[in-house]
Amino acid sequence: MTEKCPNDAMPRELSVGEVAERSGIAVSTLHFYETKGLIHSQRNRGNQRRYPRSILRRVAVIKVAQRTGIPLSEIADALSVLPHDRPLTVQDWRKLSETWRKQLDDRIARLTKLRNQLDGCIGCGCLSMRECPLRNPLDTLAAEGPGPRLLEPDPI
Repeated sequence: MTEKCPNDAMPRELSVGEVAERSGIAVSTLHFYETKGLIHSQRNRGNQRRYPRSILRRVAVIKVAQRTGIPLSEIADALSVLPHDRPLTVQDWRKLSETWRKQLDDRIARLTKLRNQLDGCIGCGCLSMRECPLRNPLDTLAAEGPGPRLLEPDPI
């Protein structure tokens, strides 16, 4: 029998299926998050996962962070310092968002710069990066190694 909240209106704990339904993500994704340490569950007597209701807020934070392009490893690092035994608070979210804000601002600036230069580069018809005066004059990027370099942060 599932333990009820004090007002007996809702169960205190949720099954993995209930969390998946409420959060809009697959059960397999919840299992993956758990293996990566993003979320934690308890096991009942039947060895079934049970999550506190507060897991819904934690999963929402994970999904928002993923949608902004934050890698799961960084999300896990940020969440690792927050307790799992209570819902995330407004203050917790502020700490997380401050941590990620600079990264996002840098990424937005790089993508905006690339977007603004993209039309001119495609419009010139250049097929040789050795001769492109806009993006790679005198093939200077070749010295940095193989692969794309334009989205990498500028060296400090």
